[in-house]
Amino acid sequence: MASMDFDWARRKWLLWVIAVVMTLFSMVYQRRTGPTYPVSGQVVIGAETVDFTLLRTYEIGSGAPVEITVADTAVQGTVIYRRLSSHDAWMEMPLYRQGAMLRAELPELPTAGKVAYRVQLKRDGAVVDLTEKPAVLRYKGAVPTWVIIPHVLLIFVAFLFANRTGLEAFDADGNAKKWMLWTIGVLAVGGFVFGPLMQQYAFGKLWTGFPFGHDLTDNKTLIAMLGWLFAWWKNRKGKEGRVWILAAAILMAAVYLIPHSMLGSEFDFTQGQ
Repeated sequence: MASMDFDWARRKWLLWVIAVVMTLFSMVYQRRTGPTYPVSGQVVIGAETVDFTLLRTYEIGSGAPVEITVADTAVQGTVIYRRLSSHDAWMEMPLYRQGAMLRAELPELPTAGKVAYRVQLKRDGAVVDLTEKPAVLRYKGAVPTWVIIPHVLLIFVAFLFANRTGLEAFDADGNAKKWMLWTIGVLAVGGFVFGPLMQQYAFGKLWTGFPFGHDLTDNKTLIAMLGWLFAWWKNRKGKEGRVWILAAAILMAAVYLIPHSMLGSEFDFTQGQ
């Protein structure tokens, strides 16, 4: 690799640019694909095009609002809903009008309680469903800002360092070991200190991954850390194992492609709690 016609010493900045772009792409991807991202779209009913946004996460303390702006007063609406992990039948409630807005409030549920719901608009016998399948909203506890900001920041800084470490591993004269240690340290604090605090405040449990549960967010953090610890072990005491550093970086990139909050904490209403 040292013989490649590429001046690594003068172009380290380019590696940082690539690492930043990869990290920003991951941030946008996580934001738009996770199950907590609102469902948005447009439908046409009568002569009006209606833009809508349906929430998929809400803090406990009140029922989650369902609000659709429809200026045409001849349009009415219905919310069809039921609790997930329950024996509930589907229930309906009407949207009531407040000026140009049709509004309803989903039932308040305990922390980690989920409700599936869909919205129908009606006018002169025509019925329009806003979505093809129900949206799923999960209730959560309030998480302090002093937990959220460090957690989110450190998780993505860890991914930035992971990308930079993987790119450094291509350089036979680089210092990938240094960046590997930075990656492990930042990931440990962001994922295993502030991550459990996020879980505790939001859902009442510090850890819901292996071996206590199947939360993919916790498990993918654990898998990424194990990959980096294995790479560190293969490079201990002066050993040269750059291929394992690159493998750990690829593994972390792969787990970061898993949408955030997949298979997260869920209240089981069938247990009568």
